[in-house]
Amino acid sequence: MSLLERLTARLARTRATLSDGLAGLLRGGRPMDEALFAELERLLYASDLGPVAAEVVEELARAHRRGELAGEPEVRARLRAALLARLPNAAGEPALADSPTVILIVGVNGSGKTTTIAKLGHRFHQRGKHVLVGACDTYRAAAADQLAIWAGRSEVELVRKEEGADPAAVAFEALETATTLGYDVVLLDTAGRLHTHKNLMEELKKIQRVIAKKVAGAPHEVWLVLDATNGQNAIQQAKLFTAAVPVTGLVLAKLDGTARGGAVFAIQRSLGIPVRYVGTGEAQELLEPFEPEAFVDAILASA
Repeated sequence: MSLLERLTARLARTRATLSDGLAGLLRGGRPMDEALFAELERLLYASDLGPVAAEVVEELARAHRRGELAGEPEVRARLRAALLARLPNAAGEPALADSPTVILIVGVNGSGKTTTIAKLGHRFHQRGKHVLVGACDTYRAAAADQLAIWAGRSEVELVRKEEGADPAAVAFEALETATTLGYDVVLLDTAGRLHTHKNLMEELKKIQRVIAKKVAGAPHEVWLVLDATNGQNAIQQAKLFTAAVPVTGLVLAKLDGTARGGAVFAIQRSLGIPVRYVGTGEAQELLEPFEPEAFVDAILASA
């Protein structure tokens, strides 16, 4: 099954809202007038495109005034082009050239962060990499316990300390283990307690300082995990993290469980940070590298 086929199947809710809604809107050769474009804008807002919705509809309306839109095929083609133009940053998978490559994973509790780390560990292991996970969220014993279960399934190793331990100490021990034993990739989980976000952000900065002293250039990547079901609300969460750490990529989790997948466009527009991966299910293999063309084609695919 190709990436497009997998995404088309797993993004069914967003596709039902956007693509099926578009088909219903244009059914029967309905004339393209002001009312139709207003409905199209509401449809795009329903898919959580936010301000991008108005921009795209205005672009389509201008094309119509120039006589370039005659029916549904032309509308879909122009909509596809407009959406792709708003996803310019496709970072793809990291090269993992550094040894070890240290990836700091941040995000709020409940965003899918722990599951995403497990999926990344599995993915890198499948690529032949020796992977170590550092359980730096020492405030929730359940987080480390969950990581231990996932690590066992994915055949990756885990470094953890007792509940309440210094997260930076866990990170240091993980890197010490990685450099001593020759691990290729280190994934560092972190706490995500936004109700104490000032302390949290200081904690993240401390972890950065500690690991930079242990491994040159670390962290080589900082990935922010966002819950796609939160739509544009995730943007405000993201801004708190990007103010504290140099986020280099986004992972959108739970994309299969929402009809608001259009938030990808609003998030990209607001943050300007490339999307690295999208989570499309609970199983450990259901993490896909983000490819704009496949994503747009999947949510616009006809039923």
